[in-house]
Amino acid sequence: MTAWSLPIASSAVLITFWIPRASGSRRTRVNDPVASLLAALSRPGPGSSDFDLNPGTVLPEGRKLRPAGVLVPVTLAQGAPRVILTKRSSALKHHPGQIAFPGGKQDEGDADVIAAALREAHEEIGLPRDLPQVLGTLPAHETVTSFMVTPVVAVIEHGFDIRPEPGEVEEVFTVPLSHLMAPGNYSVQSRRWRGQRRHYYTVPWGPYYIWGATARMLRGLAARMQDE
Repeated sequence: MTAWSLPIASSAVLITFWIPRASGSRRTRVNDPVASLLAALSRPGPGSSDFDLNPGTVLPEGRKLRPAGVLVPVTLAQGAPRVILTKRSSALKHHPGQIAFPGGKQDEGDADVIAAALREAHEEIGLPRDLPQVLGTLPAHETVTSFMVTPVVAVIEHGFDIRPEPGEVEEVFTVPLSHLMAPGNYSVQSRRWRGQRRHYYTVPWGPYYIWGATARMLRGLAARMQDE
């Protein structure tokens, strides 16, 4: 199994990054990404869903939603903060090759969705469960596949050996937090799905096409960061 390391970061280093504002407004300088993320998480706001851009979707009666948790891991080990994402294995039955957060459904042995997110991150990319500093959660996101997904935002100050689970994860990569927090980098696209036209958010980064629920949850965090 291959492994690569994120470099060690010092918690004493002052990290500065820029979040571009919407067109026509100035960028905001952020000296403390942890404080900025905590402030964003403390702001009230509604949850999100795969149906935000598709209000006419007809859902089956008696639909039950299953709890799930995904980790939004912000690493400080590469200087400016970056978000760790995965590319799902092309051999998977569901969502093959798509970009996703580490995470999954809450199992019976998980105390809550936070525990589920940390467990799944450990299983999928080898992230030690005690390494992330959990800052809080975003409102849950409802998916068309009947999950209520809670994004768990955490920072990682130190490097660790990335060990992708080959049956689930094809690649692990990082994206600058500043790119993901800039509303102008998001666009709405569409494709046909189950005989209907479905609209969704995208936030591409290099060769990586980040879209769907992952992009929608990131856009929700970006909107909260813009309220500073």
